[in-house]
Amino acid sequence: MHKPLRIAAVAATCAVAGAALFGSGAATAHQSTANSTHEPYNIGLLVKDIDTYYGAALDGNGVYQASPTSQYAKDLARVDAAARRDIDKAAHKAHHRGQKPAVVFDIDDTLLLSFDYERKTNYTYNSTTWADYVAQANRPAVFGSPELVEYAESKGVEVFYNSGLKESQRASAVENLKKVGVDVNLDSAHMFLKDAANPPAYLSGCATATAWNCTTVQYKAGTRKHIEDLGYDIVGNFGDQYSDLDGGYADKTYKLPNPTYFVS
Repeated sequence: MHKPLRIAAVAATCAVAGAALFGSGAATAHQSTANSTHEPYNIGLLVKDIDTYYGAALDGNGVYQASPTSQYAKDLARVDAAARRDIDKAAHKAHHRGQKPAVVFDIDDTLLLSFDYERKTNYTYNSTTWADYVAQANRPAVFGSPELVEYAESKGVEVFYNSGLKESQRASAVENLKKVGVDVNLDSAHMFLKDAANPPAYLSGCATATAWNCTTVQYKAGTRKHIEDLGYDIVGNFGDQYSDLDGGYADKTYKLPNPTYFVS
């Protein structure tokens, strides 16, 4: 997960106020930076609001956990319920037409929750501490996501993963996903990670063996195009960032709540 822009304040007020930004459909209600002509929201109050939104509490191991009764969990449940209905209908229609339906999931804060890292680093990003955190392979699941992966598979929908994690973090990602109950199609043919050293040919427009110039949208949309070029119809694309969702190549997009950082 490379985060060139990590802003805790972005859209946090909207995230706490309600789930309007987190519904299904095209990601058009984009997050925006604060209006510079007005005093920004007080960061101390913002952190408290984020804690309240997640129902943050330290467990016995000193890890910040989100509460299953929090507003965050409720917002996720609404997205999951809509996605299940849509997957059921789309799968039935695709199979009737002889098509191959697929869903695509981001990983960080879509399947694996990074709230403990965010909270303990005061919502700042450091590549070294982040790499250490990922390597522990001990993140909890985002509420409902493992079950949603299993549901898609049960409907005959092919599951793919499209993540900004590095290729060198593949083993940790697979280990962590298995720990939380996501054990569907974790092979390299279904899990696409960022490989700047050996970028795939389908990203030749923005990446070469000597230079990675892909934006998040170019990388993720280009990967989805590749999946569709393999003969699949992506009926649902899931992510916690709008950059996970923009760029097309998906019938529907599902924005999961994340008020702790923004990836352009």
